[in-house]
Amino acid sequence: MLDIKHTKLSGVLLLTPRRFGDARGFFSETWNRARMAEHGITIDFVQDNHSVSAQIGTLRGLHFQSPPHAQDKLVRCGRGALFDVAVDARAGSPTYGQWVGYELSAENGRQLLVPQGFLHGFVTREPDTEICYKCSDYYAPECDGAVRFDCPQIGIDWGLRDTATVLSDKDAAAGTLADFDSPFVWEE
Repeated sequence: MLDIKHTKLSGVLLLTPRRFGDARGFFSETWNRARMAEHGITIDFVQDNHSVSAQIGTLRGLHFQSPPHAQDKLVRCGRGALFDVAVDARAGSPTYGQWVGYELSAENGRQLLVPQGFLHGFVTREPDTEICYKCSDYYAPECDGAVRFDCPQIGIDWGLRDTATVLSDKDAAAGTLADFDSPFVWEE
């Protein structure tokens, strides 16, 4: 019912729920607490978010929400396509500053599980891309933060090539990882 792939970053998972299709389209169960628990995923999600990015090259991130309101996120694409990225921001982690990125699309149905302690961002590959994600804590503006998407210490290849980047003022003004005092601590 569910394909789970572990990434090179401990805790970050790529999930592909099974789809049942016919001439009408498809059905897919994108979250089932009992089935996820069978795979050791016991997150209590409390908030669902849905955003639409009109233009190709819209880049959101790298975002985080610090303790005491840190969030696990389960991200999927409802329409269009995006490149979704998680960056290890846990101080003391052997993979601190390393990233993984995956194409999530309405067509492939993949989801990325981004645990607390990771920065998260994405860039759209198609116009009017819809991003749907579950969060394990409520939005708390006082805990909201960002690290620059093109930070040289991280070196993410967003695959933008000649595509113009569309950024919010917050993301354009974000600091680098070198200036980031991480509120997250790696635990073995």
